[in-house]
Amino acid sequence: MAMVVYLLCALTSLACAMLLLRGFTRTRQKLLFWSGLAFVGMFLNNAILVVDVRLGPTVDLSTWRSLPALAGVMILIYGVVMESRA
Repeated sequence: MAMVVYLLCALTSLACAMLLLRGFTRTRQKLLFWSGLAFVGMFLNNAILVVDVRLGPTVDLSTWRSLPALAGVMILIYGVVMESRA
């Protein structure tokens, strides 16, 4: 049951990323671009979580799983700061 929830979280993050990036291509608002990239990082985080759970306790991917999420949040913070200066 937990695997289903993890997959749904990954798919939701991917859907959000796709919608935000599609919105960016239509309107060229940069904040949509930064938010879309942040959700790509969150999707990668969830995808690695699914792999980590499938591999079981033999392999710990928690460090690798945290890196895309950290990168996504850093990208979003950078985008918000840059947009506030503009």
